[in-house]
Amino acid sequence: MLDKNYDPHTIEQQWYQRWEQAGWFAPRMDSDADGAYCIMIPPPNVTGSLHMGHGFNNAIMDALVRYRRMTGERTLWQPGTDHAGIATQMVVERQLEAEGKTRHDLGRDAFIERVWQWKAESGGNITRQLRRLGSSLDWQHERFTMDEGLSEAVREVFVRLFEEGLIYRGKRLVNWDPVLHTAVSDLEVLSEEEAGHMWDMRYPLTNGTGHMVVSTTRPETLLGDCAVAVNPEDERYRHLIGEYVELPLTGRRIPIIADEHADPEFGTGCVKITPAHDFNDHAVWLRHRDENPIADQPHGGLINIFTPDATIRDNTTDEGDLIPTAYIGLDRYQARTRIVADLEAQGLLAGVREHKLMVPRGDRSGAVIEPYLTDQWYVKVAPLAQPAIEAVEDGRIRFVPDNWKNTYFEWMRNIQDWCISRQIWWGHRIPAWYDAEGNVYVGRSEQEVRERHGLAADFALQQDPDVLDTWFSSALWPFSTLGWPEDTERLRAFYPTSVLITGFDIIFFWVARMIMMGLKFMDDVPFRDVYIHGLVRDAQGNKMSKSKGNVLDPIDLIDGIDLEPLVEKRTRGMMQPHLAEKIARQTRKEFPDGIPAFGTDALRFTFAALATTGRDIKFDLGRIEGYRNFCNKLWNASRYVLMNAEGQDCGLGAPGEQGDTGAIELSAADRWIRSRLSETTRTVRDAIDGYRFDLAAQAIYDFTWSQFCDWYLELSKPVLTSDNASAAAKRGTRQTLVQTLEALLRIAHPFMPFITEEIWQKVRPLAGVQGDTIMLAPYPDVDTAAVDSEAEAEIEWVRQFILGVRRIKGEMNIPPGKPLPVLIANAGERDRRWIEIARPYLDFLARTESITVLDDESQAPESALALVGEMKILIPMAGLIDKDAELARLAKDIARLRADIERIEQKLANPNFVDKAPPAVVQKERDRLTEQGAAMAQLVAQQTRIAAL
Repeated sequence: MLDKNYDPHTIEQQWYQRWEQAGWFAPRMDSDADGAYCIMIPPPNVTGSLHMGHGFNNAIMDALVRYRRMTGERTLWQPGTDHAGIATQMVVERQLEAEGKTRHDLGRDAFIERVWQWKAESGGNITRQLRRLGSSLDWQHERFTMDEGLSEAVREVFVRLFEEGLIYRGKRLVNWDPVLHTAVSDLEVLSEEEAGHMWDMRYPLTNGTGHMVVSTTRPETLLGDCAVAVNPEDERYRHLIGEYVELPLTGRRIPIIADEHADPEFGTGCVKITPAHDFNDHAVWLRHRDENPIADQPHGGLINIFTPDATIRDNTTDEGDLIPTAYIGLDRYQARTRIVADLEAQGLLAGVREHKLMVPRGDRSGAVIEPYLTDQWYVKVAPLAQPAIEAVEDGRIRFVPDNWKNTYFEWMRNIQDWCISRQIWWGHRIPAWYDAEGNVYVGRSEQEVRERHGLAADFALQQDPDVLDTWFSSALWPFSTLGWPEDTERLRAFYPTSVLITGFDIIFFWVARMIMMGLKFMDDVPFRDVYIHGLVRDAQGNKMSKSKGNVLDPIDLIDGIDLEPLVEKRTRGMMQPHLAEKIARQTRKEFPDGIPAFGTDALRFTFAALATTGRDIKFDLGRIEGYRNFCNKLWNASRYVLMNAEGQDCGLGAPGEQGDTGAIELSAADRWIRSRLSETTRTVRDAIDGYRFDLAAQAIYDFTWSQFCDWYLELSKPVLTSDNASAAAKRGTRQTLVQTLEALLRIAHPFMPFITEEIWQKVRPLAGVQGDTIMLAPYPDVDTAAVDSEAEAEIEWVRQFILGVRRIKGEMNIPPGKPLPVLIANAGERDRRWIEIARPYLDFLARTESITVLDDESQAPESALALVGEMKILIPMAGLIDKDAELARLAKDIARLRADIERIEQKLANPNFVDKAPPAVVQKERDRLTEQGAAMAQLVAQQTRIAAL
């Protein structure tokens, strides 16, 4: 027997440990499985901890994996973590900083060893949290992007692409973090609006006829200007195209060029072009670099004015003395102040005004990102992008929802070469070596380089100090984790994988790159479907962020957390006291008693119920509280089933064995719940197959709560408790109870793994089911033979009868348990038959004292009325009915029917509906209008009679 109260913490940990220790998460490679199903986990950062997005993402993946495992497929959910180059290096560098050291004090090799040590001690935090979610990952084959197998795959891909000319080294503009001293990807740049200024500067024309006024938010970058651009259609400046201006403070002449980048409607219409420090300006320079005015400049128009620290560099270059000595060595913002002052002193500052602008900051360092000209390694992406575009166009890869393919196409058709080098130490070191003259040699190892190029052992080579972008190794994830470049059994079995579950924000950074690399190196797509989900937001639809103080931790929702620890957690590390105080007040107001423990199953079911296709998820604690109550409901219902079935004959024994005691008789309620179970199974299967997890969760909830618990369990009581019910009927009801519950547990298991396993272990023997664990039990098939329209119609009639009597009692303040005489009028042949055979249900649940069928309605005294179709349920009012209350009830029902009639009439008056809808649908609405009209007439007549009393 189950414990009296449902306590998730007493069952969750023990069941997960048993599942994992038994090896049940691993695919059964030697089995005769029906097909293969594989999901690759989006590898979380080894530095990370679980957030709500992870919780949602993994709950959905686990539901799919558990479902497919139960349908009999050979199923793999591949786990692993990403080395997270910059994030991990920062964690260890902060540790060293606390010790008064830097990574340079240790040296590269010792620092890398320190990172591995940290990873061994602390890097498994997020995988421990994934286990708390019940994630059935194949932990026996967990991978890490820096383990030797994946590192070999990275080197292999780099070498092959280099040998095909698809990887090259070049000087290009990148996002540069001046604190971390590395290029960073666009995804690692957070651009937010900040308050700033706009400066208007005068650039004198060299022909002495005046000056041009250009506006900028970054006056310090004028030191790198190579041109001023005007729109070719701007008549104000057309006559100046080809002329020159003198660049203030530098003495250099720069040309006036025509380019559509200059917007005549913005500012003065004149734009300074600084190609080494602005991505748009760099694009202008590329379009005009072969023009004489730009090409004639010694520097070619491409002037880098910054050091890696974002200070003004000196003139030790081949470009000449381009930068005035007064600014050399100044921080960029110090240089800005000095330059603005010097412009004003020379009468070249036309004005300054406040201005809102988007400021790019590194997501790790918080530093303002600099567009920076530097030598980096690149992947030539266009040849890889076209096959990846075609794979989506021809349907080999499907986006769910479908509209996300448009975002994918937009990015892929405007793709730029991919900067893959990073100037840090932790990561896959670029497999390239340089000799003393700067010649580059690429190979899988230094030994291979020497052998291939005939270089002697004492020929000096130095490996490139840079490492590869983390996205480079994660782009190989679908096949590198399966053993590539080796031809492994797992690779043959599970590539291509089945579906990728991910957020929209990394469609380009990860999804597209996996598609390109999969097609290139496996000659097939990496996955068939891409399910794109939205962000998990708070109940008001706001993005969760630490600065807003609205972050929820999935583990806190599972375990619960007291108020003060929650406040401390939300304000930890905040540098602004006023913000910390605000968030503390907000938290105490929202959670005066902290957050209660909801358990994993309630959290997972909430995620599924909120997984509406393509929309962001508004997470409300009220929803998870409701689904915790749902878990309690299932638990208590299961206790009822067990109390009535354990030690009893459920009619499931084999001939001659204990339990084989005679015939089985199924009541209408038994046949009804079996029919509803079949339809629920169909709905849930279709919903999961269509990635409509919300519809699957709703179907499970409705069947469990409304049909099984609220009705079938109640309908079973008259049979199980009655001395008049036959042994065959009792046996049939017990069998239906245990078989329905056992199947329901298997249906719900992918979404609620712990509670279903715990209950299933108790119910399984009673239902005659074999097996060690529910997670390997077969997922229920749709039992078409169980569909019983007659039973469905009868029990729906019974439900309406009972609800009608209960409603009258409720509205008239009659105690629910008080038996009442019931009169029936306008009963058809079917109504009379059902009254006879359903009498035990009606007496037990509607508490009817007697049921009398009238041949003539006029014989009835003044009564309260409820309708079941055209049949009337009459409860005599004498001594029971409050006239005013009954009139109010009738008025409410009449208003409801009138609104329904008006809605149907409007629909039938709409030519678009009548002409385009299927004839059967139109006829159904007409029949419904007739039925509702008849019901309305009866209620109005009853209202008139009572009003006349």
